Amino acid sequence: MRHLKLGVLLSGGGTTLENIFDHIAAGKLDAEVVVVGSSRKDAFGLVRAANHGVPSFVVPSRKHKGDIQGFSAAIFEQLGRCEPDLVVLAGFMCLLHIPESFEGRVMNIHPALIPAFCGEGYYGHHVHEAVLRTGAKVSGCTVHFADNVYDHGPIIVQKTVPVLEDDTPDTLRARVFEKECEAYPEAIRLYGEGRLRIEGRLCRVLAERQA
Repeated sequence: MRHLKLGVLLSGGGTTLENIFDHIAAGKLDAEVVVVGSSRKDAFGLVRAANHGVPSFVVPSRKHKGDIQGFSAAIFEQLGRCEPDLVVLAGFMCLLHIPESFEGRVMNIHPALIPAFCGEGYYGHHVHEAVLRTGAKVSGCTVHFADNVYDHGPIIVQKTVPVLEDDTPDTLRARVFEKECEAYPEAIRLYGEGRLRIEGRLCRVLAERQA
């Protein structure tokens, strides 16, 4: 696995970012976070970045309301300065238009099994409430390559959890998040090992690294 430089984008508390830091510190992920970007200046994830000595930037989504292109350009301009190998969306609550130079180099994680319970409006508790409301028996998380549509793009890794009879949105969220903490580092490792090949809407996980 090659050493990866990661750019992380977030909008909130940064628990996914902290999980990445933990895996790096434990020697389970050969990577470093070179920059953290946020759509909100009050995101606690920025504090987590500072605690680890990682530089950060903020591009307020409110200042670009209705201007996805301008917002995205500002985000990727900042990211480009740090030359990350891979951009990791870690609770980033805004739609991005990904420039050609970053295609196939942006990942996202969603707290459900895409293509179920995904798309605009399906985030946080809204996802788990919808799962419980429909009586689904299984939920989980999905890591996928991001494109210019919410929760769309080739699926890399999925992990499942049972939905229990006495589940609440909070208990289901906690169980799904445990799987997220496994799935995202796994997907990043596969990328670093050169084992992911995008074929249209599909992502093939190769048994061995391809030259």
